[in-house]
Amino acid sequence: MGHSEYDPGAKERRPWNAGRKLGAKRALKPQQVRAIRFWLDREQRLRDRAMFDLAIDAKLRGCDVVKVKIKISDLVSGGRVRTRATVIQRKTGRPVQFELLEPARGSILAWLEWRGGALDDFVFASRIDQADHISTRQYARLVDEWVTGIGLRREDYGTHSLRRTKASIIYKQTSNLRAVQILLGHTKIESTVRYLGVDVEDALALAEGTEV
Repeated sequence: MGHSEYDPGAKERRPWNAGRKLGAKRALKPQQVRAIRFWLDREQRLRDRAMFDLAIDAKLRGCDVVKVKIKISDLVSGGRVRTRATVIQRKTGRPVQFELLEPARGSILAWLEWRGGALDDFVFASRIDQADHISTRQYARLVDEWVTGIGLRREDYGTHSLRRTKASIIYKQTSNLRAVQILLGHTKIESTVRYLGVDVEDALALAEGTEV
């Protein structure tokens, strides 16, 4: 039932969030993305490299990377990995389309050629039950391994870091909130603004760089 704040023992109990970093996880920087890819290649982790590249390009929530249960047929057509794919988001129930660039297509193809399987099989099957997908918990543990593998603090990064990475880079390069909103599948632009941490300083910087 827990302790009352008036219990003598309550003073001895540490808060559940003591020492933990709360709030939004950091997006990865381009050099960190490259470092993780190099680390995964060195460790010969074909599945993880394919999963990482898919997560970066797809900009999906963690639950959509695993719980949507992406099948081989969703990513492969005619023996080739698609350049674009579409999934239905669990949170909104709306479809979102994403691109798969050459690094992702190459790593996904390498993984699928190694593991084999039919078009109806899941791209990333569970290690416990091959008829099911990996769990969100397992996905989160893998992300922890990837970031700590290149010397980053796991407290600062998580599955949402992969979703934010490419969106943050696109916004920094283009300042196009509407494009990022579409890519993330947000229904409201306000959600994208909060998600990217756009504030008054960003707005003023854009205004100062625009002459009329």
